[in-house]
Amino acid sequence: MPRPLVATIDVAALRANLAVAKKCAPNSKVLAVVKANAYGHGLMHAIRGFAAADGLGLIEFDGAVQLRETGWQKPILLLEGVFEPADLATVIEYRLEVVVHCIEQVEMIEQAGIASAIDVHLKMNTGMNRLGFKPEAFRAAYVRMRALGFIRNITLMTHFANADNATHAALTLSEQVRRFNSATEGLPGLRSLSNSAADLLHPEVAADWVRPGIMLYGGSPGDKSAAEFGLLPAMTLASAIIGIQDVSAGDAVGYGSLFVADKAMKIGVVACGYADGYPRHAPTGTPIVVDGVRTRLVGRVSMDMIMVDLTPVPHARVGSAVTLWGADLPIDEVAHAAGTIGYELMCGLAQRVRITAQ
Repeated sequence: MPRPLVATIDVAALRANLAVAKKCAPNSKVLAVVKANAYGHGLMHAIRGFAAADGLGLIEFDGAVQLRETGWQKPILLLEGVFEPADLATVIEYRLEVVVHCIEQVEMIEQAGIASAIDVHLKMNTGMNRLGFKPEAFRAAYVRMRALGFIRNITLMTHFANADNATHAALTLSEQVRRFNSATEGLPGLRSLSNSAADLLHPEVAADWVRPGIMLYGGSPGDKSAAEFGLLPAMTLASAIIGIQDVSAGDAVGYGSLFVADKAMKIGVVACGYADGYPRHAPTGTPIVVDGVRTRLVGRVSMDMIMVDLTPVPHARVGSAVTLWGADLPIDEVAHAAGTIGYELMCGLAQRVRITAQ
């Protein structure tokens, strides 16, 4: 019998979250971001959930090839572009679109001697200082791209650093938009600006394309909960109690004896640990659900197991159902307790965890 730890992907929730993204930007096309194996949800499940998207975006070449070979016919954008000249052969063979964010990529494309038309998304660094041309260098890069006869379309894009905190003292959303608009004034081409946070919180900045990511999987990009945005959890990570220990006041639990019982209590052992992607740094008190009842993690997370307080669940037994996150326990709540973000929990799901879909 297989280990009881299973991640279940709700394809209907993926569809519903995509509909929210579309509703927030009704005049924009939607590029659904499916990098990191669709944030841990699986590319094949993502294709089903995002069939109504206008395109898909990811970083991994092998994933892009898999999407094409599975039958996806709409645009596929490589969000970091090409890494070496040989990558352009794959771009052409599989009809991929590429982000161009630095002069070295411009030179690769110029020198490639491409015979087929390709589409590029020219990226501007409007203050995030990660990828992209500075505003003052953007127009020159655009001119060089436009001069190549095999470049069919150039989409103009940037990425927001603080769409979830639009008035951030170091860099406001409005300042990034101003820099982008100023540097692209008069340049033809579609515009692509909004990520999940901008799509949900600032629909006024939506342009020709929006690029939602985390919201599609039921995670919140802002201070409000996913449910408040009308988003549904798309992944439920569930396991079971595999052992129960009766401990007395003064007994310690787990590695390092970090948790010491202050009274007699029952401790449940759950088949899930940091080797499965559960955050090792999750502290005592991190929420967990046993047989539909909320309780808490206690002690240090082990490689393969975590321990939970069964005081609120006196009827619990070996085999009792456990939800680590998902339908009845928001992933963002677990992430917050562990001092991280829902993105990391989704993407960190280990290969040994069985994934099913409904």
